[in-house]
Amino acid sequence: MGIFSGRQFPREIILWAVRWYCRYGVSYRDLEEMMTERGVPVDHTTIYRWVQKYAPELDKKTRWYRQVPDWQARSWRVDETYIRVGGKWCYLYRAITAGGQTLDFYLSPKRNVAAAKRFLAKTLRSNKSAGYPRVISTDKAPSLARAISELKAEGVCPSTVEHRRVKYLNNVIEGDHGRLKRILGPKGAFKNQTSAYRTLKGMEAMHSLRKGQGTMFDP
Repeated sequence: MGIFSGRQFPREIILWAVRWYCRYGVSYRDLEEMMTERGVPVDHTTIYRWVQKYAPELDKKTRWYRQVPDWQARSWRVDETYIRVGGKWCYLYRAITAGGQTLDFYLSPKRNVAAAKRFLAKTLRSNKSAGYPRVISTDKAPSLARAISELKAEGVCPSTVEHRRVKYLNNVIEGDHGRLKRILGPKGAFKNQTSAYRTLKGMEAMHSLRKGQGTMFDP
């Protein structure tokens, strides 16, 4: 792969490090120690640079394999959680199917109608091959309800899509948030929005694969 040209370490080592960081609850210093114990001495700052460059590639290269079949994508669960970025709380919008398959995510510094609309429009576009959902379930957050209504009025979301505001229906996505945040915990806060988004791309990709969405690509 051309994206690995000029690198000191083989691509297998780089992918190994990126996949481990995105898959497990480890810090960069933890991973430095783990790799050194396995005969690959590499500084944690180098691993950070690898993750920033190649985590988005991991997402890109596996996205086709992680597509959700249309018959499984008819019922969406949409919710937001929060993570620490640059000393401030940011909002991580996420969507999964009723069966738990990841659809998409969006990181925003604000929790409002505009952010909810950007996320929902992005998720509708990225899952276009599976068709539009039959129902979107959310909690009682007014910003999500208004975002769905406005997207329907703008023709972005079909008017036939049902919006359900029943909290217990979102238990599945709240549980999925928890599993992802257990991996995030040992890593500490992200430095800025850009590094957070790049890292989350790889983490969401590995989280999807862990749930059985597709198979890891052959690098």
